[in-house]
Amino acid sequence: MELRSKTFLFEEETRWEAVNENVKRQIMAYDEQLMVVKVHFATGGIGDPHRHPHTQSTFVASGVFEFTVEGETQIIRTGDCVYIHPEALHGCQCLEAGILIDTFSPARRDFLSE
Repeated sequence: MELRSKTFLFEEETRWEAVNENVKRQIMAYDEQLMVVKVHFATGGIGDPHRHPHTQSTFVASGVFEFTVEGETQIIRTGDCVYIHPEALHGCQCLEAGILIDTFSPARRDFLSE
């Protein structure tokens, strides 16, 4: 079966999935090679440290976050971006409520099976 999202995805028609009480995500466009996920964090929300085999790029659409990648910690804000190489240990804490746009290559099939 081919893995591919619809061509046009509209925010109001795409469901949010709770990750935890302060974090939710919307899976947007994807195919085998690429996935775009919008992640909303409430202030204080935490993305627990984790690793995965995917290349990841995270763009801060809004808010302020403390990101740690492989032991290096930086404050990132609206308009900033983080590159995360495969298997890098990474996580974040939301300092001011906001939205991250995560892009993964290849697609996170584990997100689709939840």
